[in-house]
Amino acid sequence: MTSKPKRIGILTAGGDCPGLNAAIRGIGKTAIIEYGMEVIGFVSGYTGLIHKECVELELDKLSGILTLGGTILGTSREKPFKISKNDGNINKPELIQQNYHDLGLDCLICIGGNGTMKTAAKIGELGLNVIGIPKTIDNDVWGTDITFGFDSALAIATESIDRLHTTANSHQRAMIIEVMGHDAGWIALYAGMAGGGDIILIPEIEYNVRSVCKNIEERFEQKKPYSIVVVAEGIKVPKDNTPGNYIAECITEYTGVETRVTKLGYLQRGGSPTASDRILATRFGSYAAEVIAKEEYGVMVAMHGSSLKTVPLSEVEGKLNLVTEDDPLVKKCRNMGVSFGDEY
Repeated sequence: MTSKPKRIGILTAGGDCPGLNAAIRGIGKTAIIEYGMEVIGFVSGYTGLIHKECVELELDKLSGILTLGGTILGTSREKPFKISKNDGNINKPELIQQNYHDLGLDCLICIGGNGTMKTAAKIGELGLNVIGIPKTIDNDVWGTDITFGFDSALAIATESIDRLHTTANSHQRAMIIEVMGHDAGWIALYAGMAGGGDIILIPEIEYNVRSVCKNIEERFEQKKPYSIVVVAEGIKVPKDNTPGNYIAECITEYTGVETRVTKLGYLQRGGSPTASDRILATRFGSYAAEVIAKEEYGVMVAMHGSSLKTVPLSEVEGKLNLVTEDDPLVKKCRNMGVSFGDEY
């Protein structure tokens, strides 16, 4: 007697980032071709799961999406376990359970960052089979060495710093570039190293603005005609100010050096994924299908070194992967004279 093929659902939640479509493709193609599964996709993240808005993902819908940015399924920041006064009498967790069973799902794959993994863990607590795939440009999901989306954002940030060097040198200015990352300084740290930043300010290392300004002054005294300051969006600044603008204002006020600010914003999240992110997202997706075939649920797929592993979602929930002061790259930067604003 032939067993009924597994039926799985996929959703992408939280902020978009390059590589989401590669992950969807990796899951779908492996699930259908290798394991004979049926695949559906939920529209707009957890919103689609709540309202049973979904599409069948057959092979033709998975073709031609590898290089596309964004997500063909759409996304949202819906938090189904957070009670809102706008929800009325709607019981979102109950709807999720009902729709999961009505659609005959054997497993739900949730692709997203920290918030998405937290929600996925709670869905698992409802007794449903769930698997998480970590994505975020911030690289701050606990339990995996790297997330897809990070390399693409890093490439954009690094290229932007490269372009600022020539203008900074021509005008002998201090150039501030503010990059994303929330509470994690990975983009700033890596882009700062790759782009030759002179000062890198990240949330994990407390800075002193006087130290930053003194460093700028010393560079000009040493006949270095310009400075590049890479600022993570999550550093602490006075209320009603932005990190890049605050640092620029302080440099101008305390040193007199002409300063300009570039804020990359959403440019870091858009566009086609790098080759590295395409490969990582595809590997994560394909591995998730393999894990489902083995009926291992309640886990997040992760990269440890060069190997794919699974981590219990219960361990991932509520934790962040942050830069540490003894990170090897931090040490390398310091050894090369890069300032983190914590000297003097």
